[in-house]
Amino acid sequence: MAEKRAILVINGPNLQLLGTRSPEIYGGRTLAQLEERLHDEARELGIGLECRQSNHEGEIVDWIGQSPGNWDALILNAGAYTHTSIAIRDAIEGTGLPTIEVHISNIHARESFRHQSMLAPVCLGQICGLGVAGYGLALRALAEVFRVKA
Repeated sequence: MAEKRAILVINGPNLQLLGTRSPEIYGGRTLAQLEERLHDEARELGIGLECRQSNHEGEIVDWIGQSPGNWDALILNAGAYTHTSIAIRDAIEGTGLPTIEVHISNIHARESFRHQSMLAPVCLGQICGLGVAGYGLALRALAEVFRVKA
């Protein structure tokens, strides 16, 4: 029997405002609703899942740094830190864990300062512009990575 894999989902600044902040960009689903849906999908895939949200860069860096040995992969929506945080980038690179960067909106179709991701070069992949469905796609992609590595 294959060992159960576990994924940590980290949401960055302002994602606690999902459902009320710019619903025309981010949709109407709340963070709690998104997390509930992800937990359901993870159970279907036989994957352990924990979701966290922080507005503080250092806390996100700490969570990523503590991940090896506790989590097998990360799903990360770093919000605005995507475009500015070398610290988060270095933490991802330092862990060596497969990480998928997720954005609800299409960052490449928005303001020019959002086009550059500091994180993408150290992530397994990036999903953007598909709304909250991007999280489920990231979960399924990581499940496939686990299956291939088994």
